[in-house]
Amino acid sequence: MIDVILKKGKEKAAMLRHPWIFSGAIDKIKGNPENGEVVTLRSAAKEFLAYAYYNDQSRVALRLLEWDENTTINKSWYREKLKAAIASRDHVLNENTNTCRLVFSEADFLPGLIVDKYAGFLSLQILSAGMESIKATLIELLRELLNPTGIFDKSDAGARKHENLEATQGLLWGETPPEFIEVKENGILYHINIADGQKSGFYCDQRDNRKILADYTRGKSVLDCFCYSGGFTLNSLKSGAASVTSVDSSALAIETLQHNLELNGFKGSNQHSIQSDVNKQLRIFKDEGKTFDVLVLDPPKYAPSRSALDRAARAYKDLNRLGMLLLKKGGILATFSCSGAVDMETFKQIIAWAALDAGREVQIIRQFCQPEDHPVSLSFPEGEYLKGLLLRIL
Repeated sequence: MIDVILKKGKEKAAMLRHPWIFSGAIDKIKGNPENGEVVTLRSAAKEFLAYAYYNDQSRVALRLLEWDENTTINKSWYREKLKAAIASRDHVLNENTNTCRLVFSEADFLPGLIVDKYAGFLSLQILSAGMESIKATLIELLRELLNPTGIFDKSDAGARKHENLEATQGLLWGETPPEFIEVKENGILYHINIADGQKSGFYCDQRDNRKILADYTRGKSVLDCFCYSGGFTLNSLKSGAASVTSVDSSALAIETLQHNLELNGFKGSNQHSIQSDVNKQLRIFKDEGKTFDVLVLDPPKYAPSRSALDRAARAYKDLNRLGMLLLKKGGILATFSCSGAVDMETFKQIIAWAALDAGREVQIIRQFCQPEDHPVSLSFPEGEYLKGLLLRIL
């Protein structure tokens, strides 16, 4: 196996089991590894550190896999990692929920691999050259372990560019997914189109948070912003909300929401959908003098990297300021950020600035996070991307 030697003093991250080594930390390479090949990582003193995927096209040149020198990275190794990841989600899946994330990349010691379950179908997303090189093995093992109806490739994320990989999408094995797969989450039905990400609008990372917030919506007027396919809207209606107004700029999202309302028997309920830019619509509501009891702000990723942090902070602040102005005294604001570059303390500071500008006193009554099928490794805090606050606006 080819050895990759680190510069002196650059071994600490690997020894602490952080799964990334950046290209600038490499001193020399003994051999000529192909991108995606498993190599041996060694310190400047030639001590074994880990086995890792290598990619000279990526800023993250090494993605660490295994820290036991006596372990062989082979088909059996991948089988055991997949089995462990799948088994840890067994209790998430039940008669009320048949969709979840089965593999979450570095957190499950499979860097660059994401596997989502949608009823009988699997969605496979590969984001590293190493996982791309063993795609056929992964398909074989997922068939063996899960016996799915079909496996669909959703490796169309922009992150593949960083690994010098082209976007791919299409059927990998089994039956082609129907236009809509019917899934159930918290007892609520959704139709998911995994063959076209634009038609899905469904994010299972908000599963727990949707259920938690629903308890605060009973008998209340709710404004669900960036509603997508209606997760917070549907949970609020199921919980007995007096009214729900759902806003999204995407016509397809509104169309999907209407479909899911009908699917769950909520068509004709006290629900109103608006296709509009959220910031614009919040200003319209303010000018009209409208107020709500509960407001949900679940925007897309404003800060894809740390370089975008300042701009994102301004966007989050203005959005939350507008939201606070629309809430009745004692109202509830559920506000989220899915930007990995924005940590919880930074997010709290942004919300504090928004409250100051809005002239509202605000209490934090709960913190939201991603669910257990999106675990965060203590050695890889970067995996904690979803955070949120449940606020009382005084």
